[in-house]
Amino acid sequence: MGGKQLGFGDYEQTTAKKRTKREKFLAEMDAVVPWQALIALIEHHYPKTSGKGGRPPYPLATMLRIHLMQQWYSLSDPAMEDALIEVPTMRRFAGIDMLSDRIPDETTILAFRHLLEKHNLGEQIFETVKVHLRERGMAMKQGTIIDATLIAAPSSTKNKAGERDPEMHQTKKGNQWYFGMKIHAGVDKDSGLIHSVVTTAAIVHDLAPAAELLHGGEKVVYADAGYQGIAKRPEMAGKTTEFRVAMRPGKRRALPDTPDGRLDDLVETAKAHIRAKGEHPFRVIKQQFGFQKTRLRGLAKNRCKINVLAALTNLFLARRQLLVSS
Repeated sequence: MGGKQLGFGDYEQTTAKKRTKREKFLAEMDAVVPWQALIALIEHHYPKTSGKGGRPPYPLATMLRIHLMQQWYSLSDPAMEDALIEVPTMRRFAGIDMLSDRIPDETTILAFRHLLEKHNLGEQIFETVKVHLRERGMAMKQGTIIDATLIAAPSSTKNKAGERDPEMHQTKKGNQWYFGMKIHAGVDKDSGLIHSVVTTAAIVHDLAPAAELLHGGEKVVYADAGYQGIAKRPEMAGKTTEFRVAMRPGKRRALPDTPDGRLDDLVETAKAHIRAKGEHPFRVIKQQFGFQKTRLRGLAKNRCKINVLAALTNLFLARRQLLVSS
């Protein structure tokens, strides 16, 4: 990226106006993303020519930066192309000079995402970021909080295929039906960072992928009432892990007003405080990064996206420590 990259974080020095929220956010992310490690990961899969009359492809660093901005701002491929044309801050972050550089179109942006999906690079990006955090003292080897969240999928059949996404399913939560998929995450009890992530259709019970969310070193696992019976599952046989699962709400409401009943209620409150940390990453994915509804069809594409989002969520949650240590 040469000299352009250095100019981004220093942009406020060159203008008198106040920095926008977007500029501050992108300057922080510019400083905390392990660019070199991610570029090294993707490099040998990245084409040397664009195939369009021998034109050189866009720099990998530019395409990676554009892809990450798509995740942070929940933009479709056409909306990302428009943003690069319209928003100077985003152009600068991508390292694009409006005067001399071509702006990648939506097809080029789509092709880069397909490259990540084809080579399972979403999962590798997530692992690379975890290594980066571990090297900076952010180990994720304490107790684990396991949780799941629903992401809606478009239920409309007004598309080319004339049908809803066959890999998404309907599930009932409370009295409401949801159509879509689930993100299951294992979150470190102390740091609140995601150490494992699994994507399934919404119909899959929270318990089914629970074993995949454990790294094996935890002594204690916290989970909400949906994970009742986890300790009895065959894949948990032989584990010395202690499972602290929330009491079912009805049972908790029926606790007697006795010293023992009040103590049980206090224990439930304490468990809930710890479990709350497991909600933070989901809040970042859904509120901060705006991923509340799938735009991509099929679980494989969404799995790639969610692994990238998990990596970016960890960098966002750890940004204060990373900025201090950089």
